[in-house]
Amino acid sequence: MSPLARVHVVGAGLAGLAAAVRLADAGIDVVLHESAQHAGGRCRSYFDAALGCRIDNGNHLLMSGNRAAMDYLAAIGAMGTLDGPAAAEYPFLDLATGERWVLRPGAGRVPWWLLDRARRVPGTRLRDYLGAVALARAGRDRTVAQVLDPRTALYRRFWRPLAVAALNTAPGEGSAALLARVVAESFGRGGAACRPLLPREGLSETLIDPALAHLARRGASLRLTRRLRALEMSSARVERLGFETDSVALGPDEAVILAVPAPVAVRLVPGLDAPADFRAIVNAHYRIAVAAPAPLFVGIIGGTAEWVFLKREVLSVTVSAADRLVDEPADDLAVRLWRDVERAYDLPHQHMPPAQIVKERRATFAATPAALLLRPPARTLWANLALAGDWTDTGLPATIEGAIRSGFAASDLLLSERAR
Repeated sequence: MSPLARVHVVGAGLAGLAAAVRLADAGIDVVLHESAQHAGGRCRSYFDAALGCRIDNGNHLLMSGNRAAMDYLAAIGAMGTLDGPAAAEYPFLDLATGERWVLRPGAGRVPWWLLDRARRVPGTRLRDYLGAVALARAGRDRTVAQVLDPRTALYRRFWRPLAVAALNTAPGEGSAALLARVVAESFGRGGAACRPLLPREGLSETLIDPALAHLARRGASLRLTRRLRALEMSSARVERLGFETDSVALGPDEAVILAVPAPVAVRLVPGLDAPADFRAIVNAHYRIAVAAPAPLFVGIIGGTAEWVFLKREVLSVTVSAADRLVDEPADDLAVRLWRDVERAYDLPHQHMPPAQIVKERRATFAATPAALLLRPPARTLWANLALAGDWTDTGLPATIEGAIRSGFAASDLLLSERAR
């Protein structure tokens, strides 16, 4: 392979942006192609006319232990755009009992805090937490519900909400191995690694706009409304990119990172296997001012809503693994979820404020044991083609951390090939 001079990154979601940033910082000429009219993919902010304000198209919580995400934010100069408590704190409300508590893991790796009954999840016993050991030892063919006891209070009040949020898949079918990896990289490393972090303004202001500005300073090109229709290949390399309106021939010193959704990649790359089963996410946004002090988010146990986030003038709800809700009328969903929001933030009963429901029917791949067998690596059969996306084999479910990690893996693969 000739020395690498230019890389075409197809897809300007987080995976593609992470790859582009890593390559541009290494001195590679980057051309970023995006089929939409904007960058960011499923992780962006926009002005919603119904609410009269900017909202995020979804809710994403980062943790201080998300090493790839922190590296990415540091590279694009966006670390200062995050908000979060000084220590790891996770407020919860159980709607069935009215109990509230704040989970505060100790800062160190050794979980001495579990010895203090007052710091444990209410209703749990010390031995319940040994489930973490069983989870760490779980095989790739096991589901969360097969490994952890669903009858315990800890399962209902911690394991289940964590699994649904991280995997976007019900625990009865979600991969125990993937959840174990999430736990190992967050709570398993102590409170210092699982401090929650949220964008102060919005997803675009933290994750997308600073990256685009950084790439522009590095001389990278961004080409929007560029839908890739075909990859023309020889037996060894990609020779040409076929877009809707034109094509681009690749020189011997050019490569491609394909950072597109799994179904698109399968259509473009011969013989590629990838997860083909997906799960929905439902988000609800309510324009309402909430008086301080108020938590940045609240986890809800026993409701329709699962997590409620406070974002400037908006209270925003996320329901993961939400296939059961996507066909419900938006107006009915808004009323149903608002009841949970009122209780989460202890609001006086009132008429529902202006609301917007956002449904993502195919938000992420279903994080099942079967899906693990279908996730491809960054490397392909073609020397100048690498894959990126949260659906590739990152070892994590479809998260921001996984998407960024995939972009770094694809770019590092091409850079290492150049160095040979």
